[in-house]
Amino acid sequence: MKNTEILKYEINPREIDRYPVNWEKVFGRAAPLAVEVGCGNGEFLVNWARSCPDWNFLGIELSLASGERIQSRIYSQHLENIRTLRDDARFVLPELFADQSITQLVMNFPDPWPKAKHHKRRLIQPALVARLCEHLKAGGYIHAATDWEDYAIQILQVLSNEPRLTNTASDYAPRPEYRPLTKFEQRGLKLGHGVWDLIFSKK
Repeated sequence: MKNTEILKYEINPREIDRYPVNWEKVFGRAAPLAVEVGCGNGEFLVNWARSCPDWNFLGIELSLASGERIQSRIYSQHLENIRTLRDDARFVLPELFADQSITQLVMNFPDPWPKAKHHKRRLIQPALVARLCEHLKAGGYIHAATDWEDYAIQILQVLSNEPRLTNTASDYAPRPEYRPLTKFEQRGLKLGHGVWDLIFSKK
């Protein structure tokens, strides 16, 4: 297994010469685009992409170690509908996408920054959500999941206050089938920890 064969699935940010990115050119086809922010080792993203071969999938992950693991996972399953980008989502999300180019955006368990003085570092903030709404197609979805209750409350408030979004549930949504339980999540549930899913659609 050659590194060059594995790394073909990873986009080098230094090679992006124009924003927004032409994702049809990157994937070599036109297809609905789904984005996972903070894809970790790729367990969720790979399963999602395998179940929807007619979609294109982009995973954004900052960690070098996680990026290497997800590349191996994609390569071993011969999935051609995934690309990954190793970068800080806070800075690249506003620039990567043309208006109305994303069909679904998922943020699974973003860093909760639990200390009150660090809450401003949390990813899901009004300004970013407003920008993402420009990228999202009408009828598209933003899905966030967290195991920190106070962050769930903040996310619910932020998404509810965005006038272009509609909650698909009365407050928190049932876990959708496309989001399988991770080992981390199963362990937390056994310990009595809660998990909150929030799914909003663009009007």
